[in-house]
Amino acid sequence: MTMDLIRGVRFAIVTMLLFGGAYPLAVWGLAQTAFRHQAQGSLVTRADGSIIGSSLIAQAFDGDAYVHPRPSGVDYNAASTGGTNFGPTNPDHLKAVRERVAVVRQREALPSGVIPADLVTASGAGLDPHLSPAAVDVQVARVARVRGATVDAVRQIVAAHTESPTLGVLGRARVNVLQLNLALDAEYPRRASSIGQDSTHD
Repeated sequence: MTMDLIRGVRFAIVTMLLFGGAYPLAVWGLAQTAFRHQAQGSLVTRADGSIIGSSLIAQAFDGDAYVHPRPSGVDYNAASTGGTNFGPTNPDHLKAVRERVAVVRQREALPSGVIPADLVTASGAGLDPHLSPAAVDVQVARVARVRGATVDAVRQIVAAHTESPTLGVLGRARVNVLQLNLALDAEYPRRASSIGQDSTHD
């Protein structure tokens, strides 16, 4: 019985060292070596190295010079991810969508036409950093006007920041709103507020 106890203790120590120490350390080392950007949180930084945010987490942009992100059910709070949990026929959901449609129509001067769904509905996590190209294109005319640029010039920037479906088949084309707004600030810095400051308003 004593030998069995010794074997059990040895086995426990070996497995603790292997799976509680060596394996996590190996995974961490591989991530830091081969996928350092992703392992650090896919952080977006300025030229001086200061952190603006993460390309995986949406931020609120209210100024007219910026492309606005998808609505958030958690007010863009990364510490509290989650959706509204409303079904498509829920009266509160329908009311919220109607209100958002009205806001988008007024903001973008769209008296008629279809509003892309991702401009008026929140994602499941509430922090989706991407918009569809169609949802961005609805906002191009406003952004171009406020920044003193041509619509074609802004569309070229959008096209340069449009990501294709993963492996060409998974998901859909998408635009990272934070990275797009950073590119707009870089191209037209005089007409835009600084991202990452106390406010994103014009």
